[in-house]
Order: sequence, then structure tokens, then C-alpha cells
Amino acid sequence: MQPFALNYARPAAELEIAAVYVYNSGLQLNVLRDGRIAASDHALLRELGTTTSTAGSKTHFDD
Repeated sequence: MQPFALNYARPAAELEIAAVYVYNSGLQLNVLRDGRIAASDHALLRELGTTTSTAGSKTHFDD
């Protein structure tokens, strides 16, 4: 028997977005290409809402 929800579940859409930041394991923060901390870029935060870390479980956010 298949659970009811599986009849309607769909895979999440993959968004093709080029991240302007990368994870720096030494700092344990997302940094911009010029080395600045991504969470300190107010324009980026206004556009994206947050910078999600790509490390670990992907549930942590830069402050």
C-alpha cells in the first residue's frame, strides 16, 4: 500500500542560481568572491533573504 501523500509528492524544482558566495571552512562562514563575509553584505541579504551554509546539514544560517 502506498501512502496517500506519495500520490501528490513532486521533487523540488532545481533553481539555476549562480551563488555569489562560497563556504570558507577556515572561517566557517560564507564569503564573497572578494573575501568579505557574505552575511555583512546588506544588498545580498535584501536580495536573497539569507545566506544558507552549504556545510553540514544545510540547516545553519550565517548571522
